[in-house]
Amino acid sequence: WVSTQRQSYKNYLKGDSSSKMTESRIKLLDEVGFDWGCCGTSKGAMKLHDKWHQKYEELESFVQEFGHARVPQPFPQNQPLRNWVNTQRQSFKKFSKG
Repeated sequence: WVSTQRQSYKNYLKGDSSSKMTESRIKLLDEVGFDWGCCGTSKGAMKLHDKWHQKYEELESFVQEFGHARVPQPFPQNQPLRNWVNTQRQSFKKFSKG
């Protein structure tokens, strides 16, 4: 079970829509002190986690500046943000469908 949670978390951070991990599950597992890594893998997972939060913060800045979260295509000022937002939307749609 623990290995499955860790793998789902890694997939979630990569934007894999097949992951059953959610922000609420992550929060619950964090609250009980869940160890997200084993045998030296936690640093890689944390890098992905940090990258996700970095993009989220960039999206927050975009929303503050433009008043919405519809990052245009193309978006020369920050195309990686546009790609990340698109990945998040696709993952959400696939997750919602089950």
